[in-house]
Amino acid sequence: MKLNELRDNEGARKSKIRVGRGIGSGKGKTAGRGQKGQKSREGVSIAGFEGGQMPLHMRLPKRGFNNIFAKDYAEVNLGAIQKAVEAGKITAGAAIDHAALKAAGLARGGKDGVRLLGKGEFSTALTFTVAGASKGAIEAVEKAGGKVDVIHVVPAAEKAAAKKGVKYKERAAHKASFKA
Repeated sequence: MKLNELRDNEGARKSKIRVGRGIGSGKGKTAGRGQKGQKSREGVSIAGFEGGQMPLHMRLPKRGFNNIFAKDYAEVNLGAIQKAVEAGKITAGAAIDHAALKAAGLARGGKDGVRLLGKGEFSTALTFTVAGASKGAIEAVEKAGGKVDVIHVVPAAEKAAAKKGVKYKERAAHKASFKA
């Protein structure tokens, strides 16, 4: 056998049916879509439409509550941080913040910062700068000889609103200067 003789087994690759290519193809004229009406045409959006009857997805009750103002924290357990220190991903002397935890692969996501949780064994003296920490996590870090600084992280939405407010005040002051 030579390289130029290599090919798939017979019937392993089936060619796609090319519709709308004349009556001899068996899928010409209406191209397998029947005839006339909305469904015979392109871009049909009637999936889930039940002839004017209230569709099933609208008949079913809504459940739960989705808080649009909820903070998005990356939650990190102290046990995972201890493992990262032992593996050499985190240096023991450095101050640890969101960027350091992200670089170590411990904090995924977390638009509003990192929250420390106290699950797992912790024995390294580290200084943390985080957006939040549980009572147990703070106690465990201080017991190991470390320190936790909880900072207030301003969410992006609040920053944008504050910026908008500043622009509004500037505009109002500018208009007032013309009236005087």
